[in-house]
Amino acid sequence: MLDLMGNYPCHLKIVNKRRSKHGDFKRFTDGRIQITINNDLNPYRFLFTLIHEFAHLLTFKEFKRVKPHGKEWKKNFKLLMLPFLHPTIFPEEVLAQMARYLINPKASTDADVKLSLAMRKFDQNKNKTLIFEIPTQSKFHYNNRVYIKGEKRRTRFECVEVQTDKKYVFHPNAEVDLIL
Repeated sequence: MLDLMGNYPCHLKIVNKRRSKHGDFKRFTDGRIQITINNDLNPYRFLFTLIHEFAHLLTFKEFKRVKPHGKEWKKNFKLLMLPFLHPTIFPEEVLAQMARYLINPKASTDADVKLSLAMRKFDQNKNKTLIFEIPTQSKFHYNNRVYIKGEKRRTRFECVEVQTDKKYVFHPNAEVDLIL
């Protein structure tokens, strides 16, 4: 890991939890590069996210302008992750899902429900319920609004906001508060 930081200097910033992402890679017009990682991640998700963002940095250094999660990034992400795919670093249940995920990595680890669930087992704060765990027609809170869980479409659940009657889709691993 120190080789990565030595070979690809950047400003690494640990930030408060963001709802929409675990980390990000940013390059500024003055040439500075910054990687941010959320401060609430468990050690496995933290390392995985850090390598994900370093793959962006490496890809930028090599190619400048390519798709953010295109074939060049996927190749670099796999190469950077390989040295960490070891049972002394990640638990077996995470390793199994990670190996499958790395065949064709997605833009977000949460896009892979099985990998996300395997990593979630090691989270400190598990007071939320995942939407796939609650029964259909259940009411739940999300972002200070009340919804009713509907049927699963291909990969997401269609839910109705009670106040506006508008339909929204939720990722199966969306953290919600069930209303009893």
